[in-house]
Amino acid sequence: MSKPTGAICNLDCEYCFFLSKEQLYPGSHFRMDDEVQTAYIQQLLAAHADAPEVVVAFQGGEPTMMGLDFFQRTLELEERFRHPGQEILNTIQTNATLIDDEWAEFLKGNDFLVGVSIDGPRHLHDAYRVDKGGKPTFDRVMAGLESLQRHHVEWNALTTVNAANGDHGREVYAFLRDALGARFIQFIPIVERVTPELLAATAEGWSTAKRPLYTQRGSEVTMRSVGPQQYGRFLIDVFEDWARHDVGDVFVQMFDTTLAHWLGMDQVGLCVHARTCGDAVALEHNGDLYSCDHFVEPDYLLGNITQGRTLLQMVESPQQRDFGEAKLATLPDYCRRCDVRFACNGGCPKDRFTVSPTGEPGLHYLCPSYKAFFSHVREPMRVMADLLREDRDATGLRDWYTAADATRSRNEPCTCGSGRKWKKCHGTPALPSGLT
Repeated sequence: MSKPTGAICNLDCEYCFFLSKEQLYPGSHFRMDDEVQTAYIQQLLAAHADAPEVVVAFQGGEPTMMGLDFFQRTLELEERFRHPGQEILNTIQTNATLIDDEWAEFLKGNDFLVGVSIDGPRHLHDAYRVDKGGKPTFDRVMAGLESLQRHHVEWNALTTVNAANGDHGREVYAFLRDALGARFIQFIPIVERVTPELLAATAEGWSTAKRPLYTQRGSEVTMRSVGPQQYGRFLIDVFEDWARHDVGDVFVQMFDTTLAHWLGMDQVGLCVHARTCGDAVALEHNGDLYSCDHFVEPDYLLGNITQGRTLLQMVESPQQRDFGEAKLATLPDYCRRCDVRFACNGGCPKDRFTVSPTGEPGLHYLCPSYKAFFSHVREPMRVMADLLREDRDATGLRDWYTAADATRSRNEPCTCGSGRKWKKCHGTPALPSGLT
């Protein structure tokens, strides 16, 4: 993915670690220039010369701050460097606050896929997603999303799971599905790793005016981080609704990835649960290429795409291959012996900073969540996998749940494991929070 504005953003979301990366480039104007833009498109298309589809991804910071002209030039460069038979999919991740009808018309007219950052209904979204003045952003995001929907732009929801919304899985999911009409959803756990010395200093966020540079060090987490068990409860809460009502209609990336692993495909879907990683590099505004979006720091700088080596050469370099293979090689023995390792694969290395029950270092902070979720969905995933192997529709899982629920007493414990009665939990449809 590319970051044409680097870490520069018009918002100041308190949990956004990337805001501090501005410190890596003192004096920069933080705008990708024509030379870097040209090299990026040319080298990306060349690296995928034989691929039927190439994804050109823009992230931030806030990429819409580059203006429409930058993206119009991107399209021109794609036509110039496109290889025979290549289809190009442009994607952009945005906070949507700068999206208006002009933007929406452009995005629709050029078939962009837009990821919109939205953390749930107003009271949950505004907990951490604020602007430079500390003011809430919900209304502005909704205005941008309405522009996208008015112009029928294809979009998906990018929703962080944090301390504020982590206990509200059903509410968040129902809001995204029913109030916003989201059909593709990605849940992203917030884990802000810090050293004990920096814990107090980062309490208010990562604004570069007063905060240190975020690096993957330390064994503490900020108060905004989702809890080590909380994320698993959130996923199970959502899954129990999704599996009964939305299989085949709503696509949750975590659930799609999990099903792929149950089908034996361990390099498909979310990179954090892939067996190895290393292909999802991050391109900074000045052409610097880093091993990963979460490792934009000096030790993981691969080089610059305008200074000799190409994008492909750096991705295939021993340094980057070692980075990706380390995801498997550094797994603790506790993970290697785990019965859901095939689905989890130890999670992202950035969050492997706790110790196992036997005292072995390198365990993932969210291990309790992953173990709980993957264990909980074992049987429904097996059902869906069997359906697909028989060339049947995975929506058959709904019938499986319907049959089981028909024999369930209203006063039985809910199947989600919350401890609440069935009738007061997933036995009652979730009501979405409104937009007010």
